[in-house]
Amino acid sequence: MKNKKKMEVSIGIPAYNEENNIVNLLNALLNQKLNTVRIKEIIVVSDGSTDSTVKKVRLFIRKNKKAKKIVRLISYKNRRGKWFAINRFLKAAKSEFLVLSSADIIPKSSTIESLCKPLLSEKIGVVASHIIPTNPQNTYLGFTVNLIYKLHHEISKISPKFGEMIAFKHVFKAVEKTAVDEEYIASMILSKGFYGFYAEDAVVYNHGVETIKDYIKQRRRIYCGHLELKKKKGYKAPTMNNLLILRLLMKELNLRSVDKIVFSLFMEGVARFLGMLDYYRGLHHYKWDVAKSTKKIPKVLKER
Repeated sequence: MKNKKKMEVSIGIPAYNEENNIVNLLNALLNQKLNTVRIKEIIVVSDGSTDSTVKKVRLFIRKNKKAKKIVRLISYKNRRGKWFAINRFLKAAKSEFLVLSSADIIPKSSTIESLCKPLLSEKIGVVASHIIPTNPQNTYLGFTVNLIYKLHHEISKISPKFGEMIAFKHVFKAVEKTAVDEEYIASMILSKGFYGFYAEDAVVYNHGVETIKDYIKQRRRIYCGHLELKKKKGYKAPTMNNLLILRLLMKELNLRSVDKIVFSLFMEGVARFLGMLDYYRGLHHYKWDVAKSTKKIPKVLKER
């Protein structure tokens, strides 16, 4: 009896100055535990990187036998934005099923399998991953970063929130300029009649920002992008539902963390206010700097 043919996926990694983590990410992808999925290709698109990202990817391909077969590097000298790198990946990808991954994360060993399998359903067109930050919670900002992603997790169980790593069907050719690429992709696929899905077991680890300045910069960009996406496509990201966020936040309240929750609300409020001002002033954030305070994710992470 012949073995059932595996679903082939192409993985795209837009990268801008990601020398600290790109090799760790590639190693994690090459060592995935797969059953129904086969990684056909991994395409790294360097969008004008000025650090050693390109050099490290080339060296990795040259020294790794498995990487030589499936990892490709596309490099541009001038930076145009993540949206451009995504479009280059979409044009180069050869598979029916795609995975888009941020370059500053580490997936769990079973993540690609868990993330892609739902796409075998005819109804599902895009799948969200479960992001877990590695920031310690003993500081106000660390608590805030963890709270944001915990709320995203709870929201996604109701309505998928797309970010960091997503899997989707290759049913469109390109994206327009955007600062919220994963949600933009989701809006396009959902508009074609497909459903979204939250793969809770598809865990990816990332390390959030560690300064207030970087947090505000990141969150205002995202909120501005969501407002623009709502206007352009009529698509409202789940995190724009303030009543839902408030209801979920109430479950996190306890006397020992009231001060940190108040700090978190203040920070998010400031970021959203600035993001709204950016939107009305016509600032788009299509290109953004890598947060200087974000550290490299630990190479070895305990499976949770």
